[in-house]
Amino acid sequence: MPDATASPTPGPRTAVVVVAAGSGSRVGAATNKVLLPLHGIPVLAWSLRTVTALPYVDHVVVVAREEDVDAVQELAARHLPEGREALLVTGGPTRHASEWRGLSALRGPVRAGEVDVVAVHDAARPLAGPALFDAVVRAAHEHGAALPARPQPGLVSGDGRRHVTGLVGVQTPQAFRAGPLLDAYTRAEADGFTGTDTAGCVAAYTDLPVLAVPAPATNLKITFAEDLALAERLLDG
Repeated sequence: MPDATASPTPGPRTAVVVVAAGSGSRVGAATNKVLLPLHGIPVLAWSLRTVTALPYVDHVVVVAREEDVDAVQELAARHLPEGREALLVTGGPTRHASEWRGLSALRGPVRAGEVDVVAVHDAARPLAGPALFDAVVRAAHEHGAALPARPQPGLVSGDGRRHVTGLVGVQTPQAFRAGPLLDAYTRAEADGFTGTDTAGCVAAYTDLPVLAVPAPATNLKITFAEDLALAERLLDG
């Protein structure tokens, strides 16, 4: 269960891009899965509550589908803490395009030197808590880039003959030094490059080392209906 309590000490000046431009097709819903209720609160609201409680987060950008804009605006009005705001932008046809639109909204403060680190988070991971954000943001500030990773045991090759070891599953939030991240996406836009995740674009266009931090088992992604049920049980403790 994500602890919404803010971190005790401020960290690097941080902006968070929450990507919420997916759909509900695999979860079996007629609406965007991040608008579905999780313990009576929309999935997206869990992430917004977490990031807006972090004392070092100065900017929050939510990337939503055009058809979800009204619903997300209403959700933010109901669930953001008093005095906190989130900038809403519409997403693009791919995850990479949606991330680019979210980062573009931060161009001004990044270029002005007002943001040290940008974290990009998938709203479909509602149980990512403050400790995980703290870890990736601080590691990114120190090393350049960081992401949560979890070992993937029990994998076999496609023909079933070989046990595959040493692989990890990469998650969000992923965090990066703000200037190099914006530069990477600017160059990717000029080249027509599309990455599978934020770290993929950074790896393609910068020399920043990407540090992996341990991901908790609870940082699940809402993809199928059973994931919502599991998240409910985890929140019940």
